[in-house]
Amino acid sequence: MEPQSPCLPHGHRSLVIPILFSWSPQLNAAPADQIRLLEVQALDVRLSQLAHKRKSLPEHAEIESLTKDLIQLRDLLVAAQTQESDLAREQTKAEQDVDQVRQRAVRDQQRLDAGAGSPKDLENLQREIVSLAKRQGDLEDVVLDVMERRESVQERLAELTGRVSAVQTKTDDATARRDTAQTELDAQTGSVTRDREAVSAAVPADLLKLYEKLRVQQGGVGAARLYQRRCEGCHIELNITELNEVRKASPDTVLRCENCHRILIRTAESGI
Repeated sequence: MEPQSPCLPHGHRSLVIPILFSWSPQLNAAPADQIRLLEVQALDVRLSQLAHKRKSLPEHAEIESLTKDLIQLRDLLVAAQTQESDLAREQTKAEQDVDQVRQRAVRDQQRLDAGAGSPKDLENLQREIVSLAKRQGDLEDVVLDVMERRESVQERLAELTGRVSAVQTKTDDATARRDTAQTELDAQTGSVTRDREAVSAAVPADLLKLYEKLRVQQGGVGAARLYQRRCEGCHIELNITELNEVRKASPDTVLRCENCHRILIRTAESGI
């Protein structure tokens, strides 16, 4: 029969595990180098935070929203400008029509006043002058209608122009704030990157290589501190058997958490 596992306090894992702890064969590093690896991890976490902050700046969403509004307003503005241009041509054509009728009426009136022609011709001229007067009145009504519609569109144009200008100003302001924030974050990132390069240069190459591999596999965290008997990578407390294995391991041995497989760094606060 398999031995029964004793009852363990809450938060502990079962003692029945095939391997108590795993570490890379023959991978050793001085305790100071292992501690230094925690510094590298802290700097990597800081770099990840800065990258996330840069990506999630509130100005990004603000600029995106303002840009959408600006595109819609500019489309409306172009449509209004096209409508105003069409009405301008329509007004010019209507005014030309009025002018042609007026000039013809003037010529007819001059001929009538001169009395040139037969009585029938003069009678026809009188009828044509009356007809031209009516035609001129109708055309002038057309001009007034076009002018009123054009005035309405021009008011719309002025409103849209003002709105486009206001949204553009907001967009420019948000863009400037975003650029300033990005510049500051880039400066911080550069500083942390230089610190990271300096610290990692002092970490043994084989240990750093393992750390980098685990960091990719474990969501950005390749090394974790053993604090008060708990792995700070997966936040699971070691049971008594695992603690005994840790106590027996050489200080130079590079330990790996059995649960999350991250490099487990022992410190004075490990509680062992």
